[in-house]
Amino acid sequence: MSDTAVNLTTKKDWSSDQEVRWCPGCGDYGILQAVQQLMPDLGVAPENTVFISGIGCSSRFPYYMNTYGVHSIHGRAPAIATGVAVARPDLDVWVITGDGDGLSIGGNHLIHALRRNVNLTILLFNNRIYGLTKGQFSPTSEVGKVTKSTPLGSIDPPFNPLSVALGAEASFVARTYDLDRKHMMETFRAAHDHRGAAFVEIFQNCNVFNDGQFSDIVRRQNRDENMIQLVHGEPIRFGADGQHGVTMGSDGQLRIVEVADVGEDAIVIHDAERDDSSLAFALARLSNNDHSPTPFGIFRSVARPEYAHAIASQLAQSSEQNGPGDLGELLRSNGTWRVADTN
Repeated sequence: MSDTAVNLTTKKDWSSDQEVRWCPGCGDYGILQAVQQLMPDLGVAPENTVFISGIGCSSRFPYYMNTYGVHSIHGRAPAIATGVAVARPDLDVWVITGDGDGLSIGGNHLIHALRRNVNLTILLFNNRIYGLTKGQFSPTSEVGKVTKSTPLGSIDPPFNPLSVALGAEASFVARTYDLDRKHMMETFRAAHDHRGAAFVEIFQNCNVFNDGQFSDIVRRQNRDENMIQLVHGEPIRFGADGQHGVTMGSDGQLRIVEVADVGEDAIVIHDAERDDSSLAFALARLSNNDHSPTPFGIFRSVARPEYAHAIASQLAQSSEQNGPGDLGELLRSNGTWRVADTN
């Protein structure tokens, strides 16, 4: 991203003139508002910003941002964004995707963008359903999910998006949700400021085809008991009075306990900056359903070599050793053929 000073902007400067077309009540509205409100505070310019999406309800996003944007093809947003980020490392490149777009046909592209540590801010809207195509089960739908494409219930074990990202060695992994604009903005800011591939899962309600999927966790009356806020360097506690906590057993498994029963010293201290991803992975697996305590916040944030910088270094080294390249010479460096004129 560019270090050049930019003019002050407002939310209006980042909002396009396009009519926002999501279903009334969709969680996507809240995410859009959070991003548009955050952008003026990032010290970047609309003309140096690119939003790239694939296919799905979330992929309308670039139309609503007054920036450069690409509404690409199904699942290929990370691949296209990789090309932009490598060719133009001075730009801020965001990827907007969904659980279907990013983890089904786009799963291969997503994991390679993460393992390469391309400088992208990736927002994955997870509503655990295919919304745009009217309610089929998605790669994150739970076993037993009854949909138009699984009338007897899904038999496919779902992906855990954070586990996928951590398994691909993503250097920044976080989770937020569509009902808390402040939390989204804080999370998106941290993801944007991270140098490398930043992956953020957003619990997003589809009020038409999967309404209330996350209600047992994120509704106001449930948050104290079922939302675990991760803060680097602090004990992992939750509850109205911090009465619940997370411990790690001798087997390495995390467990939810009452702090009064085990003592404060037994509670795990969150360390998002650990070189290995074992703690982050265990936290990502702490809850495997939508009815029990679930962590939110930054799971992992570590420094790794960034892809475009590594490529630029290779090119500079090659140029220093071999001189500037010649495209014409390269194209003719192996066998060439002349097509005979048979007329």
